[in-house]
Amino acid sequence: MSLILPTDPGLIRNGPAAEPTDISRFWPWCMLALCGLVSAVLMARAELTIDPWSPSNFPYYAAVALVLTLKARPVQRMLPYGKAIADAGTYFLIFTAIALLGAATSYPIAAMSHGYADATLQRIDGMLGFDWLAWYRLVAAHPVLQWLGIGAYESIYVTPAVLLGWFAFYDERAAANRFLASFWLAAAVTLALFSLMPAVGPFAYLWHGPIPYMPRSELWQPDLIPQLRAHAVHIIDLGQLRGLVSAPSFHAAAAAIYLVTAWRIPPLRWVLVPLNGAMLLATPVEGTHYLADIILGIGVAAGAIAVGSLLIQTPGRAGDAQPRQSRTADSSSWGRKGLAR
Repeated sequence: MSLILPTDPGLIRNGPAAEPTDISRFWPWCMLALCGLVSAVLMARAELTIDPWSPSNFPYYAAVALVLTLKARPVQRMLPYGKAIADAGTYFLIFTAIALLGAATSYPIAAMSHGYADATLQRIDGMLGFDWLAWYRLVAAHPVLQWLGIGAYESIYVTPAVLLGWFAFYDERAAANRFLASFWLAAAVTLALFSLMPAVGPFAYLWHGPIPYMPRSELWQPDLIPQLRAHAVHIIDLGQLRGLVSAPSFHAAAAAIYLVTAWRIPPLRWVLVPLNGAMLLATPVEGTHYLADIILGIGVAAGAIAVGSLLIQTPGRAGDAQPRQSRTADSSSWGRKGLAR
């Protein structure tokens, strides 16, 4: 297998999408299997487990069943844009699995960690001239900033839904795989660095006294990390996962990946770029992150994007996007307009 060195990713092409490199056909499933194995080993070492019969897992089981149903060819033939819908469901499923595995794996990593890096991270912020307390007080004093910040911070799952839906509709499988590969690599590197620099975050470290405004991520690190280290927690509830990673900020890494991907798609650029810029601005308070966390997260994203682009490339020229043909609109073109591979 040969890899094509990147020139122009060509996220939007004219006509049927060119075939991606072979690696993009099987890598998501191999990656998920490998990540699941590593996560299981770490959980065993940390004396943690996931209850497969927990009611909070049932929506995920239902999602898997739905995607498998949509991938059945008879079902696809019954639906307008059936292949696009099936591809979108598969991409969403892979993205969700990466996010869930990453969040769940942060628990055993936290359980096996030692000490806290807050003093070092705060020192870096001081050198950069960033005053987290002033930023927090500004948000706490203005409800409008709180509402906007919460909306932007929680949009972390909105942008990938739009991007992956776009890639499915325009049959851009390689672009979808590049995006998913970058997201996965960023998650893996974030967890590796988290093991070296666990932190409780600036809210717990710097703020003392009554709390005028509780950020979206609340104060889970100073409460949950000591419990995990003391082996007082044994069951991970996938429906109640809490963010434990301070540095690097995965919200910042995700926002950077979303920004780069969206910028290459002109019809989506003017909506998704401001949205993810707002998410970056909201992350220090709503995610209780140091500025150092944000910078590290952006650096992780830059590396993940570069490696993902090297691994998965599709030759072709950039041009106007051509949507898949609807079978109901023109059944004769079902197999000719990029719906059959």
